[in-house]
Amino acid sequence: MLLLALALPAKSDAAALPPGAGPQEGAGIEVILDAPMADVLQVVEDVANDQVIHGTYVYEKEKTLTGAVAANSSAHFGPWKGPGKALYKVYAGALAPRNFKHSSDIGTITVRYLVQERKDSKTRVQIDAVFVEDGRRTVHESDGTVESSELKEIRTQLQQLQLAQQQAAEAEKQRNDRRAAEAAQEKQRQEERARLLAAESSANSLEEHVSQLRHELVRLVAGRGVELKSAPFHSAVTLQPMPPDSEVLILIVTPYWYGVETGAGRRGWLRRDQVKPIS
Repeated sequence: MLLLALALPAKSDAAALPPGAGPQEGAGIEVILDAPMADVLQVVEDVANDQVIHGTYVYEKEKTLTGAVAANSSAHFGPWKGPGKALYKVYAGALAPRNFKHSSDIGTITVRYLVQERKDSKTRVQIDAVFVEDGRRTVHESDGTVESSELKEIRTQLQQLQLAQQQAAEAEKQRNDRRAAEAAQEKQRQEERARLLAAESSANSLEEHVSQLRHELVRLVAGRGVELKSAPFHSAVTLQPMPPDSEVLILIVTPYWYGVETGAGRRGWLRRDQVKPIS
């Protein structure tokens, strides 16, 4: 996702900062982030809790100012009455912190983050930073370095969050694709098993049918001395003697004779009492 930023003076947005919302000192930065408010708010909360005031320091030897605390309200800015949510990060006891205009003496740094949801699924973030002296209560405006540094940290963490979400979405897609492929393979295996069972059933049915036909149409020669005749008459020419229990295929049925075919393919006639069913 793209992060859209527009740097503006904080007090220029009258609609976002209604009367009574509190003082608006400082350079201020307003940005439009191409991310839903839930994600942006999560990142801003993390930055508000990181204990670092980005973009300023007190001592030249240590240019990272740590020890700040997150807060839900601010004595300087007052309660936020506008839309969205306000978060704060406060560092007390800072001695003339850098990048605050004409800063001197000891005082408190306050960073305020305003997070507001937009209708276009984007989120507006405004950052303001001030340094207030403890003694004279003089307010020193930021020169914009603190706000821009805080924004940089927010952007960095938001990009990391979006990358993690993208990787998680890609991993979930890969899992779904893998599950879909496994489901398709399992469906194919089931269909193949069904076809195999159907083929086996069909083969078994065919075998049963063949066995039934064989039982109905095939007979065995009963006893010895049986002769295959050329016609269904006792006086017809004998074609060949038939061995006992040899099989013949019934082709023609008459009241007293069967027209048959031998296993060798020769056709003739046998009396019905000369054959017996296959047991």
